[in-house]
Amino acid sequence: MSVKADVSGLLMPKATAVWMIENTMLTFGQIAEFTGLHEIEVQALADEDVGRGIVGRDPVAHGEITAEELARGQTDPNAKLQMAKSELPPLRKRSKGPRYTPVSKRGDKPNAIAWILKHHPEITDAQIVKLVGTTKPTIANVRDRTHPDTPNIKPQHPADLGLCTYAELDEASRKSLKAQGKDPDAIRAEQEAAAAAQREAEQEGSDPADSAASGTFGGFDFSNFLKKSGE
Repeated sequence: MSVKADVSGLLMPKATAVWMIENTMLTFGQIAEFTGLHEIEVQALADEDVGRGIVGRDPVAHGEITAEELARGQTDPNAKLQMAKSELPPLRKRSKGPRYTPVSKRGDKPNAIAWILKHHPEITDAQIVKLVGTTKPTIANVRDRTHPDTPNIKPQHPADLGLCTYAELDEASRKSLKAQGKDPDAIRAEQEAAAAAQREAEQEGSDPADSAASGTFGGFDFSNFLKKSGE
């Protein structure tokens, strides 16, 4: 089977990202571009939504970037970091092919399907098949709650389960929204605004359900956003 070079060329991208988050002032975009991760995944690592327990890996100490280059990136948020030249051959990985899911993770597929159906209803069954490595009958069973393990199914992010990447899920969502004639960036902005408002409401001790019903979150009126998303 043919192989191609790793996008980032780093030995441990996530550990490197964790180190950069903890020890530098680089933007999430810069870290994502350097490590080959999706910016959403870098954000999740920073918030400790994923990757808890990952020990940061110093890319300077391991010769993957120079201290000068790291300093340049921190002084210019728009700078694209360059890896240090290495005499070692680049890391390589297998090219795309049929998605293989380890036996230990196959039981997680219904949880991943449930999460996608709940949070990304725009994603088609055909896309879920590719993302999770499942079948359309299984998706239907999870959707109509006729799956044999229905009582134990708990929605979990497929990227957190290792069944796909954040980038693959984001691309599938964007593709579906565009096919429906919707603007992915506008939809995401509305979702992020609503989520931020809900967090603020929860911190202030108010009832998010009451706020959602009135279209007001944390004293700010989001009714216009909610109205647009429902049109």
